Amino acid sequence: MPVLATAILVFVLVFCWLALQRHAAFWTGRFDLGNMVQAVWATAHGHPLEVTSTSGVQFIRLGAHVDPILAVFAPLWWVWPAPQMLLVVQVVVVATGAVPAALLGRRWIGDETLALACGIVYLMYPAIQWSLVTEFHPVTLATPLLLWCIWAVDTDRTWVLMVLAPLAALTKEQVGVALAMIGVWALVRRSRRRVGAALIGGGLSWSLVCFLFIIPHFSPVGESPFVGRYAELGESQGAVLKTVVTRPWEALAIMVDGGRPGYLAAMLLPLLLLPLLAPIVALGALPELGLNLLAQYWPQYSVQYQYTAVTSAFLIAGTIGGIARLRRMRLPGPAASFVANPVRLSAIIVGAVVAGGYVQGPLPFWGALPGGSTIRTHEYTVTRHAHAQAGAVAVVPGDVAVSTSNLLGSRLSARRHVYTWPVIRDAAWVVVDTKRPFIGDRISEAEHRWRVAALERDRRFQVRYSVDGVLVFERVRR
Repeated sequence: MPVLATAILVFVLVFCWLALQRHAAFWTGRFDLGNMVQAVWATAHGHPLEVTSTSGVQFIRLGAHVDPILAVFAPLWWVWPAPQMLLVVQVVVVATGAVPAALLGRRWIGDETLALACGIVYLMYPAIQWSLVTEFHPVTLATPLLLWCIWAVDTDRTWVLMVLAPLAALTKEQVGVALAMIGVWALVRRSRRRVGAALIGGGLSWSLVCFLFIIPHFSPVGESPFVGRYAELGESQGAVLKTVVTRPWEALAIMVDGGRPGYLAAMLLPLLLLPLLAPIVALGALPELGLNLLAQYWPQYSVQYQYTAVTSAFLIAGTIGGIARLRRMRLPGPAASFVANPVRLSAIIVGAVVAGGYVQGPLPFWGALPGGSTIRTHEYTVTRHAHAQAGAVAVVPGDVAVSTSNLLGSRLSARRHVYTWPVIRDAAWVVVDTKRPFIGDRISEAEHRWRVAALERDRRFQVRYSVDGVLVFERVRR
């Protein structure tokens, strides 16, 4: 498919530019690109997956998320030791997901035009596009990997599955559950008993080991640091699960509250609700959707963040299955004629996903058109303030402990100890940005103001750089 290859190439060029431009404009941060940079840097320097927590404690990243696939990037860091490497590799890997989408379209639908449309839908899906311009996250790689796994099951490529399924599992702790859902589909729809049983047993076992043993063992606080996002349901993983099972109405009340219905609409409407016509494969999205809809942390139920990665894979597969079923359905005359025409049907399907991007996608040129998305378009412009931030980063030596504001953190994380402002501890240098007043990963202007004022009065530190509200302090040597 030369057209699909061209589309993938254009996609890679556009989203590499957007991701790198956003980084150049200093809108990537310690959360989360900087965290990944530190983990990869530490691995490349003999301290596997070691990072600094928000409280200033050194720990193995597996205590936050079980995403050891980060270790695979260590050799790449030796070749290209920069945060930009992670951003570029992420775009390239995710772009490959258009291939299994098209291959599944060819197998399930049996039409080359619609198969090509399936690949284009994958590339134009707003949730996938957003995941590429919002930092770097290992779980984002799960989107193409899971689609490749579905294709491997469908074509009985066991050896491919044996390589890709473990890689997918290494992107985040709950991806094992997603693999188990592929196993259910393999059993029910493809009658592949051994493969299905292996995916179900292996996937669930891996996720259980992650949640019950790996995370508690490596966590500085003895449990997942993200349990608090489900505080309305319980104070621990067990309590949350008990509430969901014994009082499901409480969970349901949360899932329909606030912006959550809008999140579901944003995920499904660009796909014309087609995943609903292929419920067995689309059901694989349910566990991740449940985690997102139950959370009190709003980015989890927004299409603008990485939390859609696992869900997107199943919804794209469901869309392909939905098209196949739609073509087999007995429809009234005009509808049957329309669906039977692959060019017209492809135009509607691709048009819908493009319209979804027009309304809520990350491509900045949409904003130049009437009613087009202007969401975060300012983040691609390198401003005078960004130059001031770059100057501050250049002042800090590369081999010292540093305390940094969030949006300076992605540039200063390739070192052993990186504290997140206002934590200072033994940091020799402190870098803060008064115009983007982050306290940890949250903005708090009042607290930021008084903490900076206190640091300016602290005789243990001297100001070494001050441009456009960006300050660099060095600890006085005595």
